[in-house]
Amino acid sequence: MPVALPGIKACVFDAYGTLFDYASAAARCRDVLGDKLDSLNALWREKQLQYTWLRALQDRHADFWQVTGDALDFALETSGLGDVRLRSRLMDLYLTLDAFPEVPEMLQRLKAAGIKTAILSNGTSDMLEAAVRNAGIGDLLDAVLSVDAVGVYKPHAKVYHVAVDWFALPAAAISFQSSNAWDAYAASAFGMRVVWCNRYGQRPERLPGSPDYEVKSLAELPALMGA
Repeated sequence: MPVALPGIKACVFDAYGTLFDYASAAARCRDVLGDKLDSLNALWREKQLQYTWLRALQDRHADFWQVTGDALDFALETSGLGDVRLRSRLMDLYLTLDAFPEVPEMLQRLKAAGIKTAILSNGTSDMLEAAVRNAGIGDLLDAVLSVDAVGVYKPHAKVYHVAVDWFALPAAAISFQSSNAWDAYAASAFGMRVVWCNRYGQRPERLPGSPDYEVKSLAELPALMGA
């Protein structure tokens, strides 16, 4: 069977929503959140992303741990939940998010095929290292790359250039995987090959770029790479 994406030397992954389930932190607090769980989780994520974009536009960078906490504060206040212990619990849980079930085997197959692997994320190095350690996938990654290296958030082109520089590869030799459509389209516009992992049934974006493939799970990725 022909390889769908020939010439790929490295697969680079977004972290939150792609490798790690950002909803798993709130899900573990169902005992406290009750019927507010889904709305709080959705608002937390929405504000987290908005704050990265707005800070980038204002050139007022703050690391992702602060942004995540600020977004949670907004979501908790909006939901009428002012418990300091709940906030602390949710933030701690964000360091140990569940990996999606297919992730370890998928990475193993890529590594066995000789394809380099890395994370490229808005997360801080400490946040990403904690998530990787919790998931037990550290030995399956060649690099864990954070936007802190350039002081600006995705979708700025400087972020995608971090992976190009790290691997010393042309953008077209790197496949980027993200569950966030805006992230996938931006990486494509930058020049990477892109597999959009559309876990959440999003509609295509009206943005520059065009993912090469759309999948529902990262379990589909190794076959595209001939792994």
